[in-house]
Amino acid sequence: MGGLPQHSNGLPYICGAEEQVLAAVRRKNGQGSPAGSADLSRAKSAFAIALHMHQPLIPAGGNDLHTAAVISNLRYMMDNQGVGDNHNAPVFLWCYKRMGEFIPALVHEGKQPRVMLDYSGCLFEGLRQMGAQDVLQDLKRLACDPAYQPCVEWLGTAWGHAVAPSTPTQDFRLHVQAWQHQFADLFGLDALARVAGFSPPEMALPNHPEVAYEFVKTLKDSGYQWVLLQEHSVERAEDGNGVRFGHVPYRLQVRNLAGETASIIAIVKTQGSDTKLVGQMQPYYEAKGLSRVSLAGRQVPPLVTQIGDGENGGVMMNEFPSKFLEVMREASGSETPPVNVGEYLAYLRTLGLGEADFAPIQPIYQKRLWERLHPGDSRERLNAVIEELRREDHRFHMEGGSWTNNLSWVRGYENVLGPLDSVSALFAEKALGKVSPQEHRYRNALYHLLVAETSCYRYWGQGIWTDYARELCRRTNEILTHEF
Repeated sequence: MGGLPQHSNGLPYICGAEEQVLAAVRRKNGQGSPAGSADLSRAKSAFAIALHMHQPLIPAGGNDLHTAAVISNLRYMMDNQGVGDNHNAPVFLWCYKRMGEFIPALVHEGKQPRVMLDYSGCLFEGLRQMGAQDVLQDLKRLACDPAYQPCVEWLGTAWGHAVAPSTPTQDFRLHVQAWQHQFADLFGLDALARVAGFSPPEMALPNHPEVAYEFVKTLKDSGYQWVLLQEHSVERAEDGNGVRFGHVPYRLQVRNLAGETASIIAIVKTQGSDTKLVGQMQPYYEAKGLSRVSLAGRQVPPLVTQIGDGENGGVMMNEFPSKFLEVMREASGSETPPVNVGEYLAYLRTLGLGEADFAPIQPIYQKRLWERLHPGDSRERLNAVIEELRREDHRFHMEGGSWTNNLSWVRGYENVLGPLDSVSALFAEKALGKVSPQEHRYRNALYHLLVAETSCYRYWGQGIWTDYARELCRRTNEILTHEF
């Protein structure tokens, strides 16, 4: 099966084929255990790495903020290489392409390389806008060529790199669906049907019970089978303590005030989001020191999993290529092989192990919250309990967990979150469920809304980035006011 209809009036294909996309994800059966995959039956341990790739779209294609075209930040860097670190732009572009060189080279050597790739929709669109067809063609080969499909596992994500805990839940679902549309458009519906894992932007997991429930439900409704999570964003369901051993799958379970529950397989990454860990292939060396462990009565190889920015930082730009090639050559066929999470889970299924066999975990602070709440309690009671717990412990919060412990995606950003909440409500009122997603005005409004919700606008602090966010909110509001 091929892709979707091509871009409409210059906009990326992010909506309008919901039935085709849903049909594709419903027929997926996971990564499976493709021919030539690692022999995990004799492995004593294994490791997996994921590369996260993202560039925001920004209203910077001109001198006037109110009229500037929305372009990729990478394009802006390319055009302004004398400013700050923008001289890295050509290297960044190569980083987005280079797996298309490394994987075929290793396969042709008879090796069994493995990598998981997480590309934001904003980055895909930026590459398309820039005419970087060589990059997209190399990525398409990794997604579609049977010779390389076992080596590369694509991870779904939110199209606009939106932070789940502080993005309206109906919008986060739109981000998830938009990424699936775009991926199918670029690489085909068959390639989309192979995408079973989800990588949350900023590794952000909601811990507000209503938002966490909608997050997991969105993933399951969208066909995802597992999610990658940060170690300190979860707790053991049995006692509220941290995860003791992060190298086996868990079951993330959530519930809302109505008593509804949802769950999904969770792969826990350890340490912080430090690109040095991936850049220097640390997961391999950690895994080499481990041996098989007991999981639900079966002896299995533990899996050390790590994700890092695929382009950011000197180690990733300069040291990673040679280290990746060295480790893949050394580890292929060894007792500690590289694997992707999909094939690891497929191996566990051959042992009769699935989601129900994995120990339950939940978002942080859930145990303390549910000790004072009961299904059926009102939203007012929930808010009162949250305030009680905040007064008792200044560390308690409902902002969710992410890769960083010291950065809030909420505090200090009221001037961004206010306009975002307002324009999100306006989109829900005027467009969502009322106008066909196949109409240009719907896609145009959705595009601007999703771009405005990019996490970068709340990462770099107050200044030009928050100005970008407010300007995108203004444009979205204008579209919804004058075209609906």
